Amino acid sequence: MNYANVLKTDEKAIFELRSLYEKYGYIQYKMSKFEEYDLYVKNKDFLVSDSIITFNDTNGKLLALKPDVTLSIIKNTQDEKGCVQKVYYNENVYRVSKGTHTFKEIMQTGLECIGDIDTFNICEVVALAAKSLNAISDNFMLDISHMGVVSAVLNAINIPDDEKNEILKCIGEKNTHDIKKICDRYGADCEDICALVSTYGSFDSVIEKLKQMDCDFEGALSELEKINEFMKYEGFEKKINLDFSIVNDMNYYSGIVFRGFIEGIPTGILSGGQYDKLMVKMGRKCGAIGFAVYLDMLERLNENVKKYDVDTLLVYNEDSNEIDIANLITMFTDNGNSVLAVKAIPDGLKYRQLIRLKDRGFEILEKND
Repeated sequence: MNYANVLKTDEKAIFELRSLYEKYGYIQYKMSKFEEYDLYVKNKDFLVSDSIITFNDTNGKLLALKPDVTLSIIKNTQDEKGCVQKVYYNENVYRVSKGTHTFKEIMQTGLECIGDIDTFNICEVVALAAKSLNAISDNFMLDISHMGVVSAVLNAINIPDDEKNEILKCIGEKNTHDIKKICDRYGADCEDICALVSTYGSFDSVIEKLKQMDCDFEGALSELEKINEFMKYEGFEKKINLDFSIVNDMNYYSGIVFRGFIEGIPTGILSGGQYDKLMVKMGRKCGAIGFAVYLDMLERLNENVKKYDVDTLLVYNEDSNEIDIANLITMFTDNGNSVLAVKAIPDGLKYRQLIRLKDRGFEILEKND
């Protein structure tokens, strides 16, 4: 039997991504459904959604159905000097679904690279993000940003820190109008920050524009150039863009951040980045980078919507012989068809053909293209 024909899009993705991550030496991480609520409440800004399902344990401790996997991985791994830990996961998380806007048990997959990470580790994770999207669909795009670039442009503006946080929010919304209003209040030059927000495109073209800005990007520009070369080597140069409107909380993220898109889905289905500041906040001395694939978003893909619920609907009656029914089912299933045997036709069921069992064989009552 070809199981690919009966698996849903998200189920296929789980198998494809698991195989991909194991091929690159990532080890599966397994965890409990529950974590202490304090772990999440202290890092709510890091979560995709701040809506958390909580309950009291038998000892009175407040627990939560896990809305996130990354925080648990950080909590349950140890610093190893000079080493990196590479793990992937297929775990159910419990959060408000972007598709239904209600609480839902969502299968999420992703990976984390934690430890003494270097440029190769960063490049590999970004490449695996692209390969993850490619495993789901050929029509994908990975948009990449760097918090070091955004931070450098923000630090060049002479305005209070709380206003910089407002500008960071405006950057994420591509809202140059409000950026100009904030800068005008303090007589600050907003030319570079507005140019950064409006800049989108291939690495080669955008990096050239960055080099013309009067900002100290330190190692961020060099890192982007190395990622660009690595992605060219992997054959993804036409599948990546630089987009500095992709910003994450600067209390947690410190380097590369990215978001992945699939044609047919209006929002990103993959999100990740380098979260060294979160590691520091949680008492860790090492760095980390990772991403998650939001498999619930794949429900929006229409390419695998089945035209029929069943290939053959077999109708029999009270007097039909059980062996005759079984023989007819076997005849059709051996030819690769799905068969549903019923005495009465269910309302709303979509079938390719309708047949009725007779004393000697069957008759076709209805056949659809």
